[in-house]
Amino acid sequence: MNKLPHLTICFLFAFVADCFAQSGVMDRVNQFESRGQFKEATASLSKVLQNTDLSAAERKKLEFELDRLERIKKDYPYTKDSLFAELKKSVKDLTREEFDRWVAEGRFDSREIDGHRYFMTSSVSNLFFRYPELASRRTPPKETAELEKFRLETCRAIKTAALAEKKPFVLPKRFHVTMTVTAKSKAAPASEIIHAWLPIPRHYPFQTDFQLLSTSSKAIDIQPEDSPIRSLYLEQPAGSDKTEFKVEYNYTIYGVHFEINPTDVREAPDDAALKPFVKEAPHIVFTPELRELSKQIAGNETNPYLKAKKFYDWIGDQIKYSYALEYSTIRNISDYCRTKKYGDCGQEALLFMALCRLNGIPARWQTGWNTCPGDKTIHDWCEIYLSPYGWMPVDPYMSIFAMRYANTLTPEQKREVRDFYFGSLDWYRMAANSDHNQNLTPPKKTMRSDDVDFQRGELEYGNHNIYFDQYSWALNWTEIKPDAKD
Repeated sequence: MNKLPHLTICFLFAFVADCFAQSGVMDRVNQFESRGQFKEATASLSKVLQNTDLSAAERKKLEFELDRLERIKKDYPYTKDSLFAELKKSVKDLTREEFDRWVAEGRFDSREIDGHRYFMTSSVSNLFFRYPELASRRTPPKETAELEKFRLETCRAIKTAALAEKKPFVLPKRFHVTMTVTAKSKAAPASEIIHAWLPIPRHYPFQTDFQLLSTSSKAIDIQPEDSPIRSLYLEQPAGSDKTEFKVEYNYTIYGVHFEINPTDVREAPDDAALKPFVKEAPHIVFTPELRELSKQIAGNETNPYLKAKKFYDWIGDQIKYSYALEYSTIRNISDYCRTKKYGDCGQEALLFMALCRLNGIPARWQTGWNTCPGDKTIHDWCEIYLSPYGWMPVDPYMSIFAMRYANTLTPEQKREVRDFYFGSLDWYRMAANSDHNQNLTPPKKTMRSDDVDFQRGELEYGNHNIYFDQYSWALNWTEIKPDAKD
C-alpha cells in the first residue's frame, strides 16, 4: 500500500478539523437563532470570521449567515404595541382584549429576538388572508368584484380561442414596458459605481419578439433569450441623491390553453434535458413528511396529469395565501409552506413543484411579474412537462385565489378559474426566469438580496450588496394596439 506524504496527511487532518469546526459553529448559530439569541449568534459568526485561514467560499457562506440575521430582523419590525396601533387602522372596532386573544391564538407570525417579541412586517394584510371572515371589518374595504370578473372573462376568452383554433397559443398582445429600479441616496457613497441587474423577458413559445428600446445607461450585458434568469446589466455612478436605473422594451405574449386528454398522457421520457427537473434542488427536498403528504393526496393515482391536478387542487383547498418572509431567510421554502399551511405565490409554486418532482413529473420555476390590471405585482408560478404535450403552465396561487378569495364568483365560476390555470395562462405576465436559485451574469461579487428568485432587480457596489430596504422597483406597461407601430 502506498503511503501519503507526511505533509499531505497533515493537510488532510487540518482540512477535516476545519470542516468540523465550521459545522460546529453553524450548529451553535442555529441553536442561538432558534432561541432568539441573535446577539450571541452574531458574536459567534463574527469571531469565526476573524480567522484569516478561512477559504473564500467558507468566508462568503459565513458572511451571508451574518447578514441573514439582519434580514430576519428587518422582516419583524413590529412590537406588540405598534402592531396593535397598525391593526386599529385596518380592523373596525378592534379592542385590546380581542387583539390579545389573536396574539395568544398565534394569528400573527412573530419571533423572539434578543429578549423581545417582534411581529412580521405583513401581519395586517396576512390577518385578512388567513381569516377571510374578517373582510366585513376591513377598513377601508377591499373591492375585488371587478378583478374577479376580469379574471373570469380573460380565462374564457383564451380558452374559447384555443379550442376554436385548435392550438395552445392564441390571441397575442404586445406590451410596452418601462421598469425602474431606484437606489436611495444613502444606498452607496457618492461616486461609487453601482452595478445593477434588471429582469427582462425570456423567450418562450408564448412570449416572443423582445425589442430593447432604451436604457438609462449603456447596456453592458444582455443575457441570451433562453437564459434561465434573463437579465440586463447596467453600471452607473451613485449620485448625491437617488440613482435611477431604467429599461424600456416591447414584447409579445400569447394567451395559453392546453386542452389535455388524460388518456394520452405518458410518463416523462428519459431525456437529459428533463432530468434536472425531477431532482431535488434548493427548497425542493424529498423529506419523509413530503413523501407522506404525496401519498395522502395522490392515493392510487398513476396518471401524471391527474396526479399533478390532485396536488394543484389540494393546494387550492388547503393552503392559505400570505405575504412572505424574504426567501433568503428560509432554509427550505417548500417545507415551510407545507408546515405552515400558508405561503405566497412562490412558496406555493415550490411546494407544488416538490410534489410533482417527487412523483417523476418534471416541474420548473417560471417567474417575473403579474401585470393584470388592478393586480400588478411581482409573481411566481411554474410549468410541468406532460408527454406528449410538452411544457405547460401551472399557477398554484390562482387555484387559491379562485377557491378562497374570489367571493363574488359562483362556485361553478370559481372552479372554472381554478381549472383554467392548470395548463393555461393569461396574457398579463412578464416571465424572466425558467429555473430558481440561478446565478446572474456577470456574477455578483456580493451576496444576492434574493438568491431564489429574480424580479425586483439586484444592486451592489464594491464589495457591498445593496439590500431591498435601500432601493425601490416599479414596472409600468401599456398595450400596443395592432395598428400602432413599435
